[in-house]
Amino acid sequence: MKTITRTLILLPLLATAFSGMSQNHPASASRHVVTIIRPAGTTDSTTIDVYNIFLDNAPKAYLIPGTPRFAIEGKERKFYLGIGGTAKATVSFDWGKPIDNAYNFTTSAIPLSQAKGNGGRYQFSAATSGLYLNFVALPGDKQQIGAYINFNFTGNGNDYGFNLFYAYLKYRGFTVGYDFSLFSDMAAVPPTIDNEGPNALTAIPNGVIDYRHSFNQHWSVGIGAELPMMSATNGAKTANVYQRIPDVPAFVQYSWNQGKCWVRFSGIVRNMLYRDLEADRNRNNCGWGMKMSGSASAGPVITYYQAAYGRGITSYFQDLYGGGLDMVPNGNSRMKTVEAWGGYFGLQYNFSPSVFATAVYSHLRNYAGHYSDGAVAWGEQYKYAQYALANIIWNMTPQISTGIEYIYGRRVDMDGISRHDNRLQSMLRFTF
Repeated sequence: MKTITRTLILLPLLATAFSGMSQNHPASASRHVVTIIRPAGTTDSTTIDVYNIFLDNAPKAYLIPGTPRFAIEGKERKFYLGIGGTAKATVSFDWGKPIDNAYNFTTSAIPLSQAKGNGGRYQFSAATSGLYLNFVALPGDKQQIGAYINFNFTGNGNDYGFNLFYAYLKYRGFTVGYDFSLFSDMAAVPPTIDNEGPNALTAIPNGVIDYRHSFNQHWSVGIGAELPMMSATNGAKTANVYQRIPDVPAFVQYSWNQGKCWVRFSGIVRNMLYRDLEADRNRNNCGWGMKMSGSASAGPVITYYQAAYGRGITSYFQDLYGGGLDMVPNGNSRMKTVEAWGGYFGLQYNFSPSVFATAVYSHLRNYAGHYSDGAVAWGEQYKYAQYALANIIWNMTPQISTGIEYIYGRRVDMDGISRHDNRLQSMLRFTF
């Protein structure tokens, strides 16, 4: 079928930090022209804000694109399909104890030892490049439904394996599918070249059934039922079993300054099941966590922050995900939940509408203790880690950005031994 193109001109914003309620992240690029591909013979000239339709349906993370440069319009404007992507290349040099990952700087992955002569490492990656689909049907109607799919090539370390990042549906406040947990606050993550970001960040993708509701321009709430992802360290008398009960996160948020500033209070409750081999029965522990996160801006300055604390929630911290520290043996055949806390603070300064700098500090700590019968080598277990970052990013055009970034990471084990890594990296990023 023949098509004609129509360009929907949207007024650009003066600066990335001063966007309205629909801004998906405080550091996101300004609004851009969306080219609409329409069926031949269409004469309706009604204006529809396609940009905001896509933006509201997209994730609220800095590194995740959501508003494509062009979109296909369905018959009678019943749907819009946007197709876009990112081509991103990074080059980096590590010194100290280099992390074997070209795009994620993970402090828990700093190696304990290394062969002599390997104190420096040059790496390159284009694995964070990817494509996305943003689909919205019945826009503006109470029956509006949205779908978003995003993938990149970070699924196999440095070997460019396929990785599904998002795949969800939105309908009447519900989000169902594969998304970051409701215990995350992705819009409160500082902008970084590093694909992972602060080590204490609670940003874990998961299978979700979440519900969000906004009462007005200030107050909003959310609650979810999400796939349990318990990770425990077992002793001789305990074992893992399949989990039966979903994790339940919730939040209440207050926003002001036209949505550019907010504070969110989040909580999560988890039922974690394990097998008592001595008693030959299943037992369960209750994990819980609480968190404050948000962002605030004043003039050219934007702040980002998060502080989280709980027991049995280490799987929700990036640095401790899959580390076996939600529960640990407590002697005999019982398990205990692990106390942990972490937080970060980020500061962004906008030199101009196209140039900004960011500084971040993050700290994460757990209190797993010591296993009484010595079956676990607790001396080499993660105790705490620090993450510090500084960058400057230049949006050369609405599509092309570049920047340079320095990261310092330090991991300390329970025996007091520490090791560190430094990374200097640069990137070139093109979005479409």
